[in-house]
Amino acid sequence: MLNISSNPVHKKVSLSKYNAFDIAFTSKHNKLFNRFLAAFAIVLMIILFLPWTQNVSGQGYVTTLTPDQRPQTIQSPIPGRIEQWHVKEGDFVSKGDTILRISEIKNEYQDPQLITRTLEQKEAKTRSITSYDEKIKALESQAYALNNELKLKLSQAKNKLQQVLFKVKSDSIDLEAARTHLKIAKIQYNRTVTLHSEGLKAMTDVETKRLVLQETQAELISRENKLLASKNQVTIAQLEIGRVAASYADKIAKSRSDKYTAESNQYETQAQVAKLENQSANYKIRQGLYYITAPQNGYINKAIKNGIGETFKEGDQLLGIMPSNYDLAVETYVEPIDLPLIHLGESVRIQFDGWPAIFFSGWPNASFGTYGGKVVAIETFISNNGKFRVLIAPNEEETKWPDNVRVGSGAYTIALLEDVPIWYELWRKLNGFPPNYYSPISSQTTNLNTK
Repeated sequence: MLNISSNPVHKKVSLSKYNAFDIAFTSKHNKLFNRFLAAFAIVLMIILFLPWTQNVSGQGYVTTLTPDQRPQTIQSPIPGRIEQWHVKEGDFVSKGDTILRISEIKNEYQDPQLITRTLEQKEAKTRSITSYDEKIKALESQAYALNNELKLKLSQAKNKLQQVLFKVKSDSIDLEAARTHLKIAKIQYNRTVTLHSEGLKAMTDVETKRLVLQETQAELISRENKLLASKNQVTIAQLEIGRVAASYADKIAKSRSDKYTAESNQYETQAQVAKLENQSANYKIRQGLYYITAPQNGYINKAIKNGIGETFKEGDQLLGIMPSNYDLAVETYVEPIDLPLIHLGESVRIQFDGWPAIFFSGWPNASFGTYGGKVVAIETFISNNGKFRVLIAPNEEETKWPDNVRVGSGAYTIALLEDVPIWYELWRKLNGFPPNYYSPISSQTTNLNTK
């Protein structure tokens, strides 16, 4: 009673006649209750000083330790149409086993003799290369013959020029002789005319000398004409040398041009042959892609494309496969505030979905149904869910993980940190502080950039 009212009841009503009063206010019950409170307080104080293991918990799922052991889908690198399934869902396949057969849907690849026809085109082009090679050799021989013929023609023209030069020299000598004869004939004519005027020579002698003089003058003119003709022949011979050189230069240039054209065509044909070889190799590889095979040993999970005759594009997922040999791991996520507390080799307790467990967060050693693990990789970039990804592998020193755990099932992880008193953990929780930061004796770092 708080005795707030101005009319207290306990002064007017006696409680001693009630049995409840006797039970509640007797000294025996008061002592027992006080002892209970004291014992509870002592036990509570002892509990507050008991060790408590700090931890970082996270939700994750079972995965595999390496990427090549994880479930994968099989795609086709080419578009096609499903023709025949060789497996069904749940079947075990070995590496290289045929899973399904597809057919071509593109018109340019539907010819059944595509590779044969391509090889025939390649063979024809190869023969063209041989023909061009023979043509190049023939043109080289032609150019060699033209060069030899040019040398002979030039030699012949030069010889003719030399002959004409000698004739010019000979005609020049004859012209000088004719001039000497004319000079002598003039002297003799003049002397005869003088002697005739003195009466020593007859008129017949004068006329004879005049005739000789005229013949000598005519001979001089003839020799001059011959010399001019010889000089003209020298010019003609020189022009002939130039004409022969130009003519054969044009023929040789044309022969070389034809040779270069043949070489260009040969190179172009060689490029076409290489292209056809590449096409035939690609066609062979493409025909090998008509059979979708298993990339590794595993089990067929689910057919994504169904039925017969269904078409698909390149890169479309056809079916899923789960490798038969794999090492289990757990992929979990931690808050950014807890990331500095996670280190490589950190001990982790794991509770798998579907396996009964009794778990005490602060006393992992007293828990039942959990399994041990160790941190093997920590992601350095935050995931889409706002947390950091951590990969946990089995701890070989503890109980083996259950054999029936399947990839993809859920898992609850608890990373074990330092041991602290319970009162400290309660104080930390009330104040919203993170667990104690610490560094292990041998710290390591790694990157996990795959998601």
